Amino acid sequence: MRILTQTGGGVAEASRAAAPSAEVSVVPLSGPVDSGMAGQVLVASHRADNLVELCGRGVEWVHFFGTGVDGMPAEVLEGRIVTCSRGAGSVPISEWALAVMLAFEKHLPDTFVREPPQRWSWAELGGLSGRTLGLVGLGGIGSAIAARALAFGMDVRALRRTEAASPVAGVQVVSSVTELLPASDHLVLAAPATQRTRHLLDDAAFGLVKPGVHLVNIARGALLDQDALRRSLDDGRVARASLDVCEPEPLPEGHWLYSHPRVRLSPHISWSSPELGGRIVELLVDNVRRFVAGQPLEGIVDPVEGY
Repeated sequence: MRILTQTGGGVAEASRAAAPSAEVSVVPLSGPVDSGMAGQVLVASHRADNLVELCGRGVEWVHFFGTGVDGMPAEVLEGRIVTCSRGAGSVPISEWALAVMLAFEKHLPDTFVREPPQRWSWAELGGLSGRTLGLVGLGGIGSAIAARALAFGMDVRALRRTEAASPVAGVQVVSSVTELLPASDHLVLAAPATQRTRHLLDDAAFGLVKPGVHLVNIARGALLDQDALRRSLDDGRVARASLDVCEPEPLPEGHWLYSHPRVRLSPHISWSSPELGGRIVELLVDNVRRFVAGQPLEGIVDPVEGY
């Protein structure tokens, strides 16, 4: 068996350790691949531009380092097992979501001072306790956000794809956006980008949100109609949008999201954590061992649903 990996170093070494009898070859992230290079397994980057070519080299299973597979060619997702690093970034992403929610309520960093303020020991700050968090998506990331929000005393409600009960005790599962949006003080998007979720928040949806809502997107930019968002920011219905994702990425210079006073934009970094790389490798190693042993793999992507 040969494992093709688009990342060398520790990933290649870990793959060799997990499957000592396998040959591990490092392949490029872009451009043509040597005509003699083939393998049963491909450890891939979602940023690679040669995935179709590589998957045509006998690949039975492709594993992505990231979570989302939106935008992947059908030739990559169909006809083979596809897995991703689902859940690996749930802790850092959930911490980022809580951080921006606290920053919104506590007016940070605006309340830090470098000179004597007009009034000392006085401010009108908010809090998370007693506020309602609306979650769109209750997978690994959404569940991690919910658990942390509950610890702050928030009322947590979630909309999910299925009617299954919440995996986190204390979360109320709702059946539609019309039930979720009017009640949410903080609205967090944590669902995958699919045809069903594209522009889930459009003008009609923004017409239902609670005035003064804080919107957080740590999912994909495609979930938001950004033109509709701009109109809702301009009229104050959305008090702030804290966005770690946008459409397109990278966002071009001069785009209005960079300068809008009600937007806090970060360049898709909520996943960043010292432990993340190790967690991703752990998931890969476990699946390599499962593949060699003929066991079911974890983190399988449904090519129809796209996640």
